[in-house]
Amino acid sequence: MCLNYGNVAGGVLCADGHYGYSQPVGGVIVYDNQISPSGVGYDIACGNKAVKTNLKYADIKDNIATIMDEIAKRISFGIGRKNKEKVDHELFDAPEWEVYREIGKHEHDSLKKLAQDQLGTVGSGNHFVDVLVEEETGDIWIANHFGSRGFGHKTASGFLNLANGRKFSDRAPGESMEQPPTLIDLDSELGEMYYTAMTLAGRYAYAGRDYVIKQVLDIMEAEALFEVHNHHNYAWKEKHHGKEYIVVRKGATPSAPGQLGFIGGSMADISVIVRGKDTSENKQAFYSTVHGAGRIMSRTKAAGRMNWKTRKRRGGVISEEQMNKAVRAYGVELRGAGTDESPFVYRKLQDVLDAHAETIDIVHLLKPIGVCMAGANEFDPYKD
Repeated sequence: MCLNYGNVAGGVLCADGHYGYSQPVGGVIVYDNQISPSGVGYDIACGNKAVKTNLKYADIKDNIATIMDEIAKRISFGIGRKNKEKVDHELFDAPEWEVYREIGKHEHDSLKKLAQDQLGTVGSGNHFVDVLVEEETGDIWIANHFGSRGFGHKTASGFLNLANGRKFSDRAPGESMEQPPTLIDLDSELGEMYYTAMTLAGRYAYAGRDYVIKQVLDIMEAEALFEVHNHHNYAWKEKHHGKEYIVVRKGATPSAPGQLGFIGGSMADISVIVRGKDTSENKQAFYSTVHGAGRIMSRTKAAGRMNWKTRKRRGGVISEEQMNKAVRAYGVELRGAGTDESPFVYRKLQDVLDAHAETIDIVHLLKPIGVCMAGANEFDPYKD
């Protein structure tokens, strides 16, 4: 459907593709002078940061449970959480915040405060902090996955409202997953404003992931030796076939030749560091690859429907006992998480990587030994 709207120059559906609002997760659409806030989605700049530490598995193998307890205690997971300490960051002095003042003083002040309150919070859904081991070398890595939180969600909602003739802070009408993409000409006033706001949300997501990684390094008394950091919900200005386009990736990792990316599997599966290949296949894919394993079971089917009055679920096909047994068998210390994020709801990561073998090389193969997520029964409107 997405290919039938706007100035489309091409598109890709990656092997982890599944249903997403207005554009499939795992989908890439390339536009000529247009940008799609619905394609970027509500979790602007969701992505991953992974770092190789100076620790070896032998250094922490007897202490991993304590480490995961401290991660769960110190870092804020879940819906609408504020950071446990105020985080000062130079980002909040950036001139790009003025784009919100053009919309209104209330919008500027409330969004900036929300961003300050939530910097370094992880959220819920499939957002995580992982401790991983590279079994070939024994090296310990840490990684995280989240985006621009409530600030990004309200930015997306606001610009979708403006693009559809509503006020920025209006309550958007209910829309289906099959909603046609919302498109804005990049060289219009609204297009320039959205691009500025999206870019600021991207910097904010980077700052949040940096902050959380630093917290985990402090907990582990470790140093970072090497890092990989990338968005996978974003719109990039890129040159393809000799012309500049806007490449909208929703749940897809950039994979230009030589470019590194982190791709996470389920809580009981491998994760990898990949490098983009200089191949015709990668070029045809607009230098894009998977961002994860891809869901094969809906949250509702896995965990059942939630009664928010009783805080109980009914009808799920995956039990906590099944999830915990699978995670323990894989050797993972799990903190938090619901059955809607269990290993049974995802493909095996190696299968989707194999489908993209001509576009990426795997340079580091990692196995999780600790996973921390928001607890079960958390609803998070700031994920996509």
